[in-house]
Amino acid sequence: MVTITQQATADFTAEIVAEIVATLDRQRQFFATGQTRDLDFRIAQLTKLKRAIQERQGAIVAAVQQDLGRPEYEAYFELAALTEIDGALKNLKTWAKPRRAPLLIDQWPGKAWIEPQPLGVALIIGPWNYPISLAISPLVGAIAAGNCAIVKPSEVAPASSAVVAQLIRDTFDPEFVAVFEGDATTSQALLACKFDHIFFTGGTKIGRVVMEAAAKNLTPVTLELGGKSPCFVTADANLAIAAKRIAWGKFLNAGQTCIAPDYLLVDRAIAPALLEGLKGAIAEFYGSDPASSADYGRIINERQFDRLVSLLDSGRPLVGGQHNRGDRYIAPTILTEVAADSPVMADEIFGPILPVILYDNLDQAIAQVNSRPKPLALYVFSEDKTTQRYLLDRTSSGGACINETIMHVGCPSLPFGGVGDSGIGSYHGKASFDTFSHHRSVLKKATWLDLDWRYAPYGNKVATIKKLLGMG
Repeated sequence: MVTITQQATADFTAEIVAEIVATLDRQRQFFATGQTRDLDFRIAQLTKLKRAIQERQGAIVAAVQQDLGRPEYEAYFELAALTEIDGALKNLKTWAKPRRAPLLIDQWPGKAWIEPQPLGVALIIGPWNYPISLAISPLVGAIAAGNCAIVKPSEVAPASSAVVAQLIRDTFDPEFVAVFEGDATTSQALLACKFDHIFFTGGTKIGRVVMEAAAKNLTPVTLELGGKSPCFVTADANLAIAAKRIAWGKFLNAGQTCIAPDYLLVDRAIAPALLEGLKGAIAEFYGSDPASSADYGRIINERQFDRLVSLLDSGRPLVGGQHNRGDRYIAPTILTEVAADSPVMADEIFGPILPVILYDNLDQAIAQVNSRPKPLALYVFSEDKTTQRYLLDRTSSGGACINETIMHVGCPSLPFGGVGDSGIGSYHGKASFDTFSHHRSVLKKATWLDLDWRYAPYGNKVATIKKLLGMG
């Protein structure tokens, strides 16, 4: 027997599904008109999106500050989609051109090429940590490639979700780009439908759910996930620079960044100097009381706060450890005396806690990294080119930086994505266009010549085929 509550939930789900199905039908009908294939149309839509973001920059910054307590400076990172749009507007006509492909002699006379085609209707599911930029940036690629799209912003960042929804509704006809807000019920209803591509940004656990749902419809996916991104600091590193860049990358957005350095692997010989440098960088960035700093953010909600606080007992706080649930504040924290099997080392931290593990042998440190799922990012601080190459060659990660953290995400020329548990596929710049395109191979043959080497009866043509195959 269905209870009233269950019935209400079922009715609500049915209502959402009906609206989604109707929107999908309209988008498929619009896509079938061929209008999205026109480059001028795509350019016009990208230009509209750029203007809409620019006009709402104040609302965007305010929403992110409300959801995450982020400093104004860091809140402006949510406008990163503007760079993606500028790149697409500049390069779209080049990206969309068919690319000639060479032919072997047995295909003469003819020509071949590869032409990018839009996939159809894409679903984009955004995360809460960068709730506006990571919902809009994939949309840039979907539009540039000529697709229709449905965007689902994260309900965990409600103010940002509302801004995304209003921006899309004010800018696009829903038969081209639509938006659905809501909780997991809405996401489940969307994932139950047939899309031509699903782009998801979030955690590995939910990524598996998305992939499982997509598999039922044989829908291709791009999964931008995360993982425990390690940071090596070797004996020859520039420690002053390393300390500042590590501290910035880790405590940006209060550690709620998918490519934040998750833990440090530090040569024991230089550990005291590095730790002093990290303490100094934290004090330089946030003062003696980060809780009162205008430049330090907050944890997204109490659930995440409680999870992070439970990890503080995994080591000895060299710096930080203070927390305030009412303010969702956790101080920038460096943990020492951390065991490899402690709770803080089990999963991605996604918060302002930085465990430090010392090593005496670099190969042993590499083995620790390789014993875990492949991370989204890997960081190496070393002045020695041989050591840099050694670490890159003996590890695997979605992306990597040498003597830097985080900043590779801001290079449109570098495809951004994970490997293994940290993700499937990539985007940014041309990679975004490629992600939302099917690259169709086309062979065109002339009819003025038609040699009979391939036709039956074969008779004595074995020598001919062997020659074509390079066998004689």
